Amino acid sequence: MARIAYNNRMPIRVLSDNIASQIAAGEVIERPASVIKELVENALDAGAGNITVNVEGGGRALMRVADDGAGIPAAEVELAFARHATSKLQSADDLNHVQTLGFRGEALASIASVSQVSIITRSPAETAGVQARLEGGALLSQIPIGAPQGTVISVENLFYNVPARLKFLKSETAERSHISALFTRYAIAYPAVRFKLVLDNRTHFQSSGSGDVREVLAAVYGVEVARQLIELGGSYDAPPPTAPPPDDDDALFLHDRAVRDSIVVRGFISPPALNRSNRKEITLFVNGRWVQDIRLSTAVLQAYHTMLMVGRYPIAVVLLNVPPEDVDVNVHPAKSEVRFRYADAAFSAVERAVRKTLTAHAPIPHFAPRQWSLGGEARGGQPAFQTDWGAFAAPAAPPAPLSQPLDAAQPEAAPLAEPTPSGQQPLPAADVPLLRVIGQVGAAYIVAEGPDGLYLVDQHAAHERVLYEAYRLQRAAAQIVSQALLEPVAVEVAPGAAALLEGQIEALQRIGFSLEPFGGNTFLVRSLPTILGPVDPVRAVRVVVEDFEEDETLLAAEVEARLIARVCKRAAVKAGQVLSPAEQVELIRQLEKCVSPRTCPHGRPTMIHLSVDAVERQFGRKG
Repeated sequence: MARIAYNNRMPIRVLSDNIASQIAAGEVIERPASVIKELVENALDAGAGNITVNVEGGGRALMRVADDGAGIPAAEVELAFARHATSKLQSADDLNHVQTLGFRGEALASIASVSQVSIITRSPAETAGVQARLEGGALLSQIPIGAPQGTVISVENLFYNVPARLKFLKSETAERSHISALFTRYAIAYPAVRFKLVLDNRTHFQSSGSGDVREVLAAVYGVEVARQLIELGGSYDAPPPTAPPPDDDDALFLHDRAVRDSIVVRGFISPPALNRSNRKEITLFVNGRWVQDIRLSTAVLQAYHTMLMVGRYPIAVVLLNVPPEDVDVNVHPAKSEVRFRYADAAFSAVERAVRKTLTAHAPIPHFAPRQWSLGGEARGGQPAFQTDWGAFAAPAAPPAPLSQPLDAAQPEAAPLAEPTPSGQQPLPAADVPLLRVIGQVGAAYIVAEGPDGLYLVDQHAAHERVLYEAYRLQRAAAQIVSQALLEPVAVEVAPGAAALLEGQIEALQRIGFSLEPFGGNTFLVRSLPTILGPVDPVRAVRVVVEDFEEDETLLAAEVEARLIARVCKRAAVKAGQVLSPAEQVELIRQLEKCVSPRTCPHGRPTMIHLSVDAVERQFGRKG
């Protein structure tokens, strides 16, 4: 291996305090939500009963966290922003049993080094407060001021002096969503604290601080979801040994039993019927600290083994309490990772608690196969598919090529294709031959014969592709027709989803949805695209932000295409729905007309092909 030549070697030198602080800040402050996390944790450590957060510009312009906690004595304000300054550790031994959320003494110094900070604080022992301003970590001023007990910290122009980090921030909508998700997690974990989140001068989330966890869950997930969540509770129930342990193992056995009995699992989980398409709704707290731990997440998923379909994930809020000396929180500066002294016991505690609760309390899902009929004729004399969402008209003509982006200027509306003469078969797409439908297998797949073998068609993926291309054909031709609702329907979504939905209102209007903010996390739906038929407005809106695909890289460049794909995925006929022979034929014919019939909009195959040659080899007719 060639050695790297250092022609212009620089001498080794100690970094300046300013550069060292900015480097350290990169580990602690990743995005605006990181600032909120550190300041909220400081407020909780200070014993605050009320925490109010104001955010402007997605956190880039302003983040203000106000609490009524213990405050900071005037003599210690400047020291509070020094690196490695903390009131929560006295000696190295304290690291072995940390009982506060903060302890490293890096948060305030890191925040101040990459932003402009002002603080107003007063401790209960003092009659006057103090106001200080810092920029880039340097103290600019400090003056006495009248103030109530507690602390108000304002962080402005985040990363103003670190343009490389500023460049990698996401959109304001995305950053608001991260802030909302983190803030509501802490509201669930600390129900006795009154939390309030204000985004761009509008109250986005608020909890009462009554101590009722389910009340907070209703504010976070909505009343309907909160009502279905099942409560975990109690200590880890270790199973009795099948046989007495040997005498020389008595001490070890008793120790292991004591470890297990010391672990307490609380929280809420969803029944199997209530699930999501990603694992983002699995929230974990260890001793009141929000953590990201793959083993604990796996323990939750393992408890749902055989209860959830592949690719579906539960909603879970798991609060694990373990003795402080049995968990190491000093793993990463961001304090979002922990290590357990008895990792297997923690895994088992979560897995067994969740599984036991599911077995005892989860309702048995009711399923009945449903017929799925053409239901007469839709507009233009074309058959319509009847699904859980309603009747969906088949496209009136073969979808046009989708080579142009949706927002490209259209010189004129694309004309519809000429109808084919009576009795004449329309030409199929180039890569799918004419197929003869044989039947349906497993209430999920259509078996068809082609000139070169058998085709097994996934009815859900195929219908998703048909709806997607019909929808985009109307959008490209500027012919999307919306149906006004008799009365506007109010839809309430989770706080994090509300931030996403508000940022997508214009895109939704372009694809036939008409909705507007109605205060808090509620939106009014006034009209829906007619191509979806008599769809439930609540489900149609929620699917846009709550049940999206984990992998949408194929559609990432086009917001409207991504939204259309999400709606069509939910609207498409599902596996388990029995189709009549006529419905099977109609679905295959519409798939043949598609421009890209081989895959669904998310890239999954709509069909697999088994050639005659492969069949003959399986039966030994060919060597």
